[in-house]
Amino acid sequence: MLRTIVLLVCSNVFMTFAWYGNLRNLQMPLWKAILIGWVIAFFEYCLLIPANRNGYLNGFSGFQLK
Repeated sequence: MLRTIVLLVCSNVFMTFAWYGNLRNLQMPLWKAILIGWVIAFFEYCLLIPANRNGYLNGFSGFQLK
């Protein structure tokens, strides 16, 4: 249960950096911002998928995992 919560928090931190990091630096070319966003999102999903699977197996509902 604690592992699920830690993984969900870490994935949300990654996604926050992906969104706000790209919004903060408007001088960066769009292609570079997209590429960086996808790289960060990849690692975010590497944390999110195991968290959702583990959480679902341990009794969390879909609403709670969201």
